[in-house]
Formats: sequence, structure tokens, C-alpha cells
Amino acid sequence: MTTASPETAAPRRVLPALIGLLLGTFVSMLASTVVSTSLPVIVHDLSGDQNAYTWVITATLLTTAISTPIWGKLADLFDRKVLIQIAIAVFVLATAAAGFSQNTEMLIAFRAVQGLGAGGLAALSQVIMADIISPRERGRYMGLFGAVMAVATVGGPLLGGVITDAFGWRWNFFVALPFAVAALLIQQRTLHLPARAKRAVKIDYLGIVLLSAAVSLLLIWVTNAGKTFDWASVETLLMVGGAVVAAVLFVVVELRSSEPLVPLTLFRDATFTLATIASIATGLAMFGTSVFLSQYMQMARGATPTEAGVMTIPMIGGLLVSSIVVGALISRFGRWKPFLIVGGVLLIAGSFLLSTIHYDTNFALVSLYMALLGAGVGMTMQNLVLVVQNTANPAQMGAASSGVTFFRSLGGTIGVSVMGAALASMATSLFTDRADDLRTAIMGLGAGGAAVAESLQSGTIPQVSMLPESVRVIVEDIYAQSIAHSFLIAVPVAVVSLIAILFLPNRPLTRMTTSERVAASEADLATVSVPEAMATLSATGTVRTPDAGSPRRAHRSAGMGEDV
Repeated sequence: MTTASPETAAPRRVLPALIGLLLGTFVSMLASTVVSTSLPVIVHDLSGDQNAYTWVITATLLTTAISTPIWGKLADLFDRKVLIQIAIAVFVLATAAAGFSQNTEMLIAFRAVQGLGAGGLAALSQVIMADIISPRERGRYMGLFGAVMAVATVGGPLLGGVITDAFGWRWNFFVALPFAVAALLIQQRTLHLPARAKRAVKIDYLGIVLLSAAVSLLLIWVTNAGKTFDWASVETLLMVGGAVVAAVLFVVVELRSSEPLVPLTLFRDATFTLATIASIATGLAMFGTSVFLSQYMQMARGATPTEAGVMTIPMIGGLLVSSIVVGALISRFGRWKPFLIVGGVLLIAGSFLLSTIHYDTNFALVSLYMALLGAGVGMTMQNLVLVVQNTANPAQMGAASSGVTFFRSLGGTIGVSVMGAALASMATSLFTDRADDLRTAIMGLGAGGAAVAESLQSGTIPQVSMLPESVRVIVEDIYAQSIAHSFLIAVPVAVVSLIAILFLPNRPLTRMTTSERVAASEADLATVSVPEAMATLSATGTVRTPDAGSPRRAHRSAGMGEDV
């Protein structure tokens, strides 16, 4: 009777568990991306303005950012399989409820609940991957996640556009339900995680409240300053002051808590601190530009929702190719830093070039700019989490993984808010500057001009593709300039990200999973009195193991974090 080698046994053990994680990731991304191309139509039908458009996006990102470290901490305390299934259920039920929205306020509220589930999926998928796959081997499997992300990100907008044009935008919120049911069933059957030692559980409720208050006040201020109230005003003082006070109190509480929501000791590790800084720019590039690229296609180039989905494929193509190729190269050679540096450079280049686009820019150039940005995101997004998990304390793996994801989400949330505020401000100013041109174009329409004028003066986002040609060109030019101006905000943040990447400690990737690192630590303690305890260490097959008769060598290599 023959036995499979560890290297051939690994896929058989890992792939069934990955299927459930992949489908859960697909569900969350599909539910998010399927509405991206139809948002201008949704906000228009619900009589929303640019501020409402921004908050439909920001509400999800805000609650995702706030809940991510909470889910990560819960992953260090409770059953991770149950937690990820709860996250899927919350996410999809809120998404379905959003389909019944009667106004933008109702839509924003359900999108906020949706973000709670999304935070769980973002944090828990990374933590569970660390449980079953070592950092060195993870690159080859990240290609699967890259493929799923590409299918959901490309197929979602396309599917959303077709559904919106054929059946109405509300059906976009129901399409993820069958996939969610399948994900729950598959995870129940295939996801088998190592047993975790039971210990006393204490949840940092005060930390949760303070973190939520600090982030929420900051984002509400960024979104409304300059529109609802002046930048220099009592409201600004109260909101910014409240955010600062809440942040300071949060730090104090975390330092005193026995089970802190975000262990501040993590920041003693240079890898965690620098990866966190770099993740902020990645989040801004990923969320901010992708959100407003869809708006650019519809508002500045007159595309329909379906066409907008097709036109953003170059960015997703760049993300897909770079994540798959770079992941495979990292697994093969064990070198990650050069790829992160190239990714940081591409983030800067893509963000800057997109800030130069106009409504009539050659689409081949726009496609190139999107592909460069997508490649930068693909090279940096998951690999920043990878390098943190490679050095993180196994007992804090959930908090460390979710910490990087949290700051990436926070960067994206702040980015969308700031970019949306800049876009709205610029558009308002340009509409005022081009008032005479618009008036002349509308007067040339004769009797039909009154309806067009009323639509533009209503304050809601116009359906540009439905406007008469003479008016449409002016409106497209206004929105193109406004969106390009908002892209410029991402450039300095991307520069900071590259600097942080350059200073990341270039540590080799270990071949041990989180579970194996925990077992190795326990064996280290056991060998003080019982050397034979090393024989209890078992290989998962995701790592290369030495001969069965050489446990001492495995112990020595595991402790050094080198290849075994």
C-alpha cells in the first residue's frame, strides 16, 4: 500500500477547504460589484444627489472598516468556521433587503449592515488561509483567489448592467442569494479547521464603541464639510475634536484592556507598522478609483451600465494577471519585496495618469492607465497581508491579519469620502462656470429644453446618456474634469505607500502554517522536560517535511522560520 507524499497530499487536503472560502469571497464581491455600474441609475431613481451617491459607497466601506478588527479579534477567541458562516449570512441578507429600498436613506442603512458582513469575510478568509496554508506556499493558491476576484469584479458589473437594462436595478441585490446558500453548504461540509484550545473570553466592548465613534465622526466630517457646513465652522470643531478625543480614549482603553480589540503591541513590529501604512494607499487606489472609474464611464463618456462594466475590464485584467503571476513567482522563489516595490511604483503611475484623463481622451490610453493601476493593486493588496502573517504571533494572527485589512478598508473609505467631496465641489464649481454655455445649449433645444433644465437643476445625478447631444458634451466635460481632479488625491498617498514598502524588513517566508507554528511553540515548552514531545508534531502536507526520523531538525528549522 502506497502513501501520498506530503507535496501531493497537500492539494487534496487544502483545495476542498479553499472551495468554501473561494465561494464566500465570490459571494461578497459579486454582491458588491453587481451594483457598481448601476449606482448612477439607482441614485437617480431614488432622487439622490452626489452626496448620497458617495454615502451609498461609504456606508459599506465605513462599517467594513469598523467591523474588520472586531471580526479579527473574535477569530482569536471563537470558532472561525461559525464566524465566517455568520458573516456570509449577515452580508447577503442585508444585500437582499437593500433591494427593497424606497429612498437613498434606506439604501444607505442596509448598505451599512452589508458592510458588517463584508468586514467578517475580509478578515476571516485571511485568518483561515493562514490556518491551512503556509506563507511560502500561499502564493500558488492566491492565484485562485485572484481568478475569483477577477470573475466577480468583471462579471459582476457586466451582469449588473444587463440586469439593470433588462429587469431593473432591484434584481441586482437578489442575484447573490443562491451563491450564498451554496457557500454555506460547502463550507459546512469541507472546511475543517484544527481544534483550538479553550480559554476565557473577554470582548472589548468599550474599544468597539470608541473605534466606531472616531472613524464615523471623521468620515461624516470629510463627506459634509464644504457642503452642509463650512470647513472652518463649529460643526468641524465638534466632529474633528470628537474624533480626536475618541481616538485618544481608544488608545488608552487598548493599553489597559486584557483582550484589546487592536493590540497596540503589534506596532512594535516594523513589518506590521510599515505594511499598515502601505495598505492605506492600496485601499484608496482599489476602492476609490474603481468606484469613480465606473462613474467616469457613465458620466463623462455617456456609457450605459453594461458598457461601463465592459470598459473597466482593463483595470481588472491588470489586477488578475499581476496577482496570479506574482503569487506563483513568490511561491517558487520565496522572494516578495521586489514585487511589492514594482507594485508601489505602478500605483503611483496609474493614479497620476488617471488624473490627466478628459471626456474625449483616447480610450486606449485610459485602458492602459487602468491596467497599470490594477497591476499595482494586484501586486500589493494580498501580499501585504502575507508578509504580516509571516511574522505575526500565532496567538494574535486574527488581530494582525484584520489590522492590515482594517487600515486598507479605512484608507479606501476615507479615500472614497475625500474623492467624492472633491468631485462634488469641483462639479458644482464647473457647473457655475459653464452656466452660460449650458443656457445657450438648452435654449437651442426649443420646447424640450425646459425638461432638461429642470433635470439639471434638481440636484440629482443626471442620466448623461439620455441628455441631448449639445448638453451632453458639456456635462461630460464637467464630470470628466471633476473625476480626474479627484484621482489626483491618490498620488501623494501612493508615494507614502512606496516609501513604506521600501523600508519593509525583507524576511524569508516560512513554510509553516499558523497551526504548525502553535504546535512548534508548545513542543518547545515540552522539550524542557520531555524531549519525546517533539514527535507529536505532524505535517499538514502544505509544508515540506524532513525524514520521519529527524524531528530535531524540524524543530530547529521551525524555530528559525526557515525552509524545512
